[in-house]
Amino acid sequence: MDALPVAANALNPLSPSLHRGQSPEQMRKTAQDFEASFLSQMFKPMFEGLETDGPFGGGSSEETWRSFLLDAMAKQTVKAGGIGLADTVMSEMLKMQEQSA
Repeated sequence: MDALPVAANALNPLSPSLHRGQSPEQMRKTAQDFEASFLSQMFKPMFEGLETDGPFGGGSSEETWRSFLLDAMAKQTVKAGGIGLADTVMSEMLKMQEQSA
């Protein structure tokens, strides 16, 4: 058995083997975590050219902590209703779970 497809399958949030036996609440949390991760990556370009100078500029420290800010913004966006990605992911997870049963 090739290890690469197994590892890739283990990292896939839609993998049925990863979610077998999960409750709908656990699957919802997984789908929301996936959406937050996606949004965090989408937010990155918004801050790439942003200068950290100014009256409260943090310089290199601000740059260091920016990823945490992006993660928090993404989680808050999901908590406020998100962009609908979690619903789509959850729907696919449920379909895959039904197919594997």
